Amino acid sequence: MRILIRYFFRTLRAVLTPFLLLGDKLTTPKSMERDPAEQSRVDAETGALALYQFPACPFCVKVRRAMKRLALDIELRNAQHEGEHRDALIEGGGKPQVPCLRIAHPDGTVEWMYESGDIIRYLEGRFGDEASHSAS
Repeated sequence: MRILIRYFFRTLRAVLTPFLLLGDKLTTPKSMERDPAEQSRVDAETGALALYQFPACPFCVKVRRAMKRLALDIELRNAQHEGEHRDALIEGGGKPQVPCLRIAHPDGTVEWMYESGDIIRYLEGRFGDEASHSAS
């Protein structure tokens, strides 16, 4: 019985994944506009960030859409299959859960942030409209 359930969900995921990815591409949000100096500062700061994700995970799609809306150039690391990124996620964050934002702080410490809502709040607080005005 377990194997039937497993194959059912694998089949369901295989059928729904193209629709999820197509919907994401067709409804991609418009990026916010920043002056070039501000965008350069933001790009420099996002160099310390990496998003561990699966391409078809709906929660990862939600975070990637927020990144697009905020015009953030954060490295995407696919941790879906065995390999370097998945191993780094488990070793650093402690579990293979996605999305997970890796934040390298200037003092050398690394923070692993799970949960799409927490990640989006962090990105909006650090790089959103309010953060842009306060950094000026």
